[in-house]
Amino acid sequence: MANTAPTKGNLMAAKRSRALAETGWELMDQKRNILIRELVTLVDRAKALQGEIDQAFQTAYEALEIAEIRSGGVTAAVSMVPEDDGVRLLWRSVMGVELPAVKDHNADPDVLPYALTVSGSALDEAYRRFTAVKALLAELAETEVAVYRLAFAIRKSQKRANALQNIVIPGLDGDIRRMTDALAEKEREEFVRQKVIKSRKEKAEKKG
Repeated sequence: MANTAPTKGNLMAAKRSRALAETGWELMDQKRNILIRELVTLVDRAKALQGEIDQAFQTAYEALEIAEIRSGGVTAAVSMVPEDDGVRLLWRSVMGVELPAVKDHNADPDVLPYALTVSGSALDEAYRRFTAVKALLAELAETEVAVYRLAFAIRKSQKRANALQNIVIPGLDGDIRRMTDALAEKEREEFVRQKVIKSRKEKAEKKG
């Protein structure tokens, strides 16, 4: 805007743009801070989930080993388990950033997908354990994708905030100073011109 004519209208427009840029920077900074808090929470949750999943896998495989020993094999029961398509991906919004929300509609560990005639309490327990593992894995996937999206949004918000703070606002400040100085100079020149005209007029009136 360095070539903008120094008029009162342009000066007022520059001041309005400057106020909007300041508001935009404040909002962008607030958004960044909120996203950072959300990111920190999710990172902590992801770390906790890793530990929970490791423990869940261990107990699940231990339960499966017990089931195989007691029943002499789990092939018959496994063949009755249908393909799992119960996971649905939904979305939630945090400050305009779309984050995944994984919903598992087949997560009820008490609903067994195989006949009771080919199972026993040990196999049922193994199934429940692995169902819990699946739920934890779905939550971890949801959390990790959310962390990635938040990190990307934070970088983007930071770049925009920096551009407003370090480029746009200083540029508008420079334009406002330039136009203010130019208008002040015009006013001084006009004042001097009016004084000269008045002086000449007074001299002409005295001669007349």
